[in-house]
Amino acid sequence: MLSALSDAPSVVRRALRSRDTELMAAALRSLGTSIDSTREDWLVSPADLAGPAAVDCGLAGTVMRFVPPAAALATGPVTFDGDPHARTRPMGEVVGALRGLGVVIDDDERGTLPFTVTGSGGVRGGAVTIDASASSQFISALLLAGSRYDEGVDVCHDGKPVPSLPHIDMTVAQLRLHGVEVDDSDANRWHVSPGLIRAVDVTVEPDLSNAAPFLAAALVTGGSVTVRDWPRSTTQPGDLLREIATLMGGTTQLSENGLTVRGSGVLEGIDYDLHDAGELAPVVAALCALASSPSRLRGIAHIRGHETNRLQALVAELTGLGADVTETEDGLSIRPATLSGGAFRTYADHRMAHAGVVVGLAVDDLRVENIATTSKTYPGFADAWSRLF
Repeated sequence: MLSALSDAPSVVRRALRSRDTELMAAALRSLGTSIDSTREDWLVSPADLAGPAAVDCGLAGTVMRFVPPAAALATGPVTFDGDPHARTRPMGEVVGALRGLGVVIDDDERGTLPFTVTGSGGVRGGAVTIDASASSQFISALLLAGSRYDEGVDVCHDGKPVPSLPHIDMTVAQLRLHGVEVDDSDANRWHVSPGLIRAVDVTVEPDLSNAAPFLAAALVTGGSVTVRDWPRSTTQPGDLLREIATLMGGTTQLSENGLTVRGSGVLEGIDYDLHDAGELAPVVAALCALASSPSRLRGIAHIRGHETNRLQALVAELTGLGADVTETEDGLSIRPATLSGGAFRTYADHRMAHAGVVVGLAVDDLRVENIATTSKTYPGFADAWSRLF
């Protein structure tokens, strides 16, 4: 996104190739950006954005939320739609904020997909107040394109605590890397000054959240797994996996080879606030269902609005196998129980698939349905998982 909005061509090295990122590339191409992904690295050449265009968001929150603020800079109409469940994911705060900044959007007052952004080649910008308690992406979306607005953008959050704050920190860090002035000194407020986005060649870190089921495999089996190139310093909330693995009875070692997790053969329950890393909840819940002592996962009410209602889905699938799981106001309460085989539905949610295969390490005759849904963020997941065992 930042490369597409910058002042010159740039290279994105080690770009993830998955359904989500391919949808993002297709969306930006439809607006006029040139993205050459035929080589190992991606060459992104910005251009004047223009419609008419149609954007397929799939089930990607990043596409449905990050692209509309950029599409507002285009000339002409840009329509957005996606998978059936994408139409249930909240978009009202982003739509309302863009309207407050001078953008014309027609959503029939639904606050969800589908909708049309009709741009005039520029956006006034200015100050806006939103409730981002359902997703940090609401804020990141406005910040990413904000410097291209005439007055920049001044975003204030008013509501319950913003989930996944590290993702906003990641957004701010990338903006600063591209020469954008961001003031985040006040809590719950982010001010992006108007100006150019400087072209910068970047190397993408490994997706630490996608490492969760592999590190979980070491804990469940009492074995050892090494994830190469684990960063020593990162804004990714997936780095919490190191602490979680230790609390659940494993050991971790970060070296030049990467991050190595070793399991003890016994899983211990945890009481843990996953507010900043809700995407880890399905795998952590699977581990807790296999633990020898009770667990409580807190701070994750917002994952009800993810690719599926993950709290409801986890309760349904884990209890269906015999687990003792209760949904709470902001998470899950999990007590030791004996699990048996059966079907584990994924609800077209890649993280649910990750949870299912982790349970399958300890439970015979478990059938994880639609494992291909992992292609959303990891097309080679099934093959990589199969090579472990």
